[in-house]
Amino acid sequence: MTRGRKRKFNPAIPGHIEQGALPKGIYWHDGRWFIYEDHAEGGRRVKRTVAHASARLSDLHAIVEEMRTGAERGTLRFLFDRYHESSDFKRLAAGTRRNYEGYAEVLATYVRKDGTSLGSIQVDRITTPVVQRLVETFAVGRPANRTQPALPAYPSKANHLHRFLRLTLSWGVRMGYCKTNPAKGVRQAKERGDARMPSQEAFRAVLAFARERGALPSNAKGSFPDYLAPVMILAYSVRLRGIEVCTLTDAHRQAEGVHSNRRKGSRDNVTEWDAAMIEAWEQLLARRHRIWNRKGQVRPVPLRANDRFLLVERSGEPITKSALDSAWQRFITEAVRVGVISKAERFALHGLKHRGITDGDNKAAGGHVSEQMRQRYDHELPVVQPPGRRNALDRGTT
Repeated sequence: MTRGRKRKFNPAIPGHIEQGALPKGIYWHDGRWFIYEDHAEGGRRVKRTVAHASARLSDLHAIVEEMRTGAERGTLRFLFDRYHESSDFKRLAAGTRRNYEGYAEVLATYVRKDGTSLGSIQVDRITTPVVQRLVETFAVGRPANRTQPALPAYPSKANHLHRFLRLTLSWGVRMGYCKTNPAKGVRQAKERGDARMPSQEAFRAVLAFARERGALPSNAKGSFPDYLAPVMILAYSVRLRGIEVCTLTDAHRQAEGVHSNRRKGSRDNVTEWDAAMIEAWEQLLARRHRIWNRKGQVRPVPLRANDRFLLVERSGEPITKSALDSAWQRFITEAVRVGVISKAERFALHGLKHRGITDGDNKAAGGHVSEQMRQRYDHELPVVQPPGRRNALDRGTT
C-alpha cells in the first residue's frame, strides 16, 4: 500500500495551524485554503476556495469531512439534516416543510468571514452573540467583500431565519444533538411597518378593474382570472389572509355569515353577510360549478363540505396560495401599468385585511388575540378630546 507524499513545511501557512495535522485534500496558496474539484464539462480540475487565513484547523477538518460524507456529525448542517428526517418535521404542512428547507439552505450556505460556511461549524461552537450578529447582518444587509458576497437588507427574512434556527436548536437539545440553544434570548430585527394598505379610493378603483378584466373571455387579450374581484371582497369583508381565502370551503358558509379559518393563532369568528359578500360567494360557487361540470370533464362532487373548496383552479383542483399570489402580482402590475393606480398606491392582497379592520367599528374582528396586533392592523387616525379645563391657564391661575 502506497502512502501519500508527506507535506513539506510551508512558512506561508498561518502560524495557528499545525501543519502536520492538516487533512488530506486541502491546500494553501495566496492567502486562501482551496480544494480541487472536477470540471463540470470534463476539463482540467479547478480550484475552489473553501476558507481563508482565519480558519481554524477544526474548520478545515470539518470541510474535508463534509466533502466525503455530506455533513460531519455535530455540525449545523448535520443538525438540519437530522431534523428534516424527524417525525416532528414530517408532521408539518407541505408548505411549511418547503419553507424550513429553504431556511436551512440559506443558513447552511451562509459564508463566514473566514470563507467557511456556517453549515460546517460545530453546533456547540455557536454562541448567542454569533446568532445575534447573524440576525443583524440579514436585517441591515452587507456589501460584498473579499470573502463574502453581498446580502440585501431583509428584516423579515432575518426573523424567519432566527425562528427556524431557534426551533431546530431546541429540537437538537431535546434529541441530544447539541447542549444548549444559543438562539434563545436573541433580539429579533425590527421589521418595517409598511402594510401596503390601499386607500379607499385605490381599493375601489382596483376592484372595478378586477371586475372589468375578469369579465373578459379567459383567453382574450388583457383578461385576468374572474375570481380576483370576489377574492378581494372576501379578503376585505371577512378580514382574511390570502391563504385563508384559498382554504374556504362550503363548511365555512353559515346561516349568519362566513366562518373564518384564521391562521397564526388568531381566533375564528363569523362575519355577518352583507350584499357584497353574498354576491362574491355566489360568484365563486357558480364558477366552481361551471368548472366541475364542463362537458366531457365532469368531476364527482366531494361528499363532505370540508372537501368542497370554494376557490378552484381551471383544472378543478383547489387553488394554491402561490397560484393566487402569482395571479395577484400580474394583475396589480397591470393596474399600475395602465394607470388605474400609481406605483406608490400599489398594495398587497394582505393589505385588504388591514383595510377591512381599519374601516370596521369592531377592531377585534380580525381575530387577533393581542392588543399589539390589533393596533398593528388598525390604521384609523384616532380623534381625541382636548384635556378640558384642568390646565392652569384655563382656570385663570398663574
